[in-house]
Amino acid sequence: MLFGLATVALLRAPPLDASVPPQPCAGRAFVSLLPSMRLRARLCAHCSALDGSCCPLVLSTFFLNTAPVVVHPSPWRDWRPPPIPTAPIQSWYAPLPIGFFSPFLDTVACLQLGCGASSVDYLATVASFPNPDKIRSLALKVQGGGNTGNALTAAARLGLHPRIISKVANDAQGRNVLKELQDDGIDTSYMLVAEDGNTPFTYIIVDNQTKTRTCIHTPGYPPMSPEELTKESLSAALAGADIVYFDVRLHDTALVVAQEAIQRKIPILIDAEKKRGGLDELLNFASYVVCSAKFPQAWTGASSIPVALVTMLSRLPKIKFVIVTLGEKGCLMLERSMTDASAAEEIDVEALLESLGKKVDQSSKMPKCITSKANLRIGDAFIGAVLYGLCTGMPAERMLPFAVQVAACGCRGLGARSSLPRRTDPRLVGY
Repeated sequence: MLFGLATVALLRAPPLDASVPPQPCAGRAFVSLLPSMRLRARLCAHCSALDGSCCPLVLSTFFLNTAPVVVHPSPWRDWRPPPIPTAPIQSWYAPLPIGFFSPFLDTVACLQLGCGASSVDYLATVASFPNPDKIRSLALKVQGGGNTGNALTAAARLGLHPRIISKVANDAQGRNVLKELQDDGIDTSYMLVAEDGNTPFTYIIVDNQTKTRTCIHTPGYPPMSPEELTKESLSAALAGADIVYFDVRLHDTALVVAQEAIQRKIPILIDAEKKRGGLDELLNFASYVVCSAKFPQAWTGASSIPVALVTMLSRLPKIKFVIVTLGEKGCLMLERSMTDASAAEEIDVEALLESLGKKVDQSSKMPKCITSKANLRIGDAFIGAVLYGLCTGMPAERMLPFAVQVAACGCRGLGARSSLPRRTDPRLVGY
């Protein structure tokens, strides 16, 4: 998959106190608006303590070769900060040549712990979603599901070594969940198995006409409680872990795991799909956040996604980057950095991004469109690839297109796991 390079600008979060002009400070971020475009930026590392009143986001574009500009949302559009000493911005991107191949290992010496949902998906494809009546399915598939189970499966197939904390019942579905995870190389030693009750499962009706799906979820019983995870088991699960991932299910248990991870200085990745119980507490521990398209504005109340991302970094001082996935439009990523940036001309961020999108649409060669089987939890594949990128030290220039490519591969099969690629997949050559 080819990615262009973009324009660069400086984004500033509106101050809490409108009577005080914001003070400039520097940082860094990456923004990918479309699958064929990339945008780099820098954002301040100190501003979090000031609730974002001084946070700028420098967007440096590669593709369009434009000069740096400053994005400054109202009410301070006409205010100019005094110049500050800064290091020169070095924004560059060198894509690998097409067909480039570098030998890689089948596995990566990096250990991840995931805590969250692991379940069974019953996927039925129908010609069109039925009115109250009897219809026949066109296809039926039963496979493992759950956000954490899916994301760790994606990571394992790329060569990582995940462990999982979750709960199933000692029934046929639960045994299949465990076997499927184990077959993909995921360590299930820390999963709890209830002797009675049921494993969580979801009926997923895939509409072949509209390419949409309807999910009917049945939670597992009895639910997991923090007391079931002993101190010894938690300590063993975290031993040697390089990163911990939460999908914000099992939130009471997740908080216990997160608190211990912070004590051990293990970074945390949060999947912020939507507002859930315990999410705010977990976000306060997060080092990295991947969220759905609607979440940033819903959580911050901001007027646009770019402003919402800046606000998230302002409110959550431990976050190193936040990514919002936008489906067919790609993703946006904002990353905190210690790099300083010079102030420049201010423009409206929404106008900048709209203008940039139009230029990319006109100048970029779009890849061939292939119809997806169903839009089923592709975000989990994306997160699995982000875990891989973090564990292998990928720079954002490589990690974002790599994660998008992994997610795109996942669209080709029915269900969240059917077409997840291996690291040796020819479609991943060059990342």
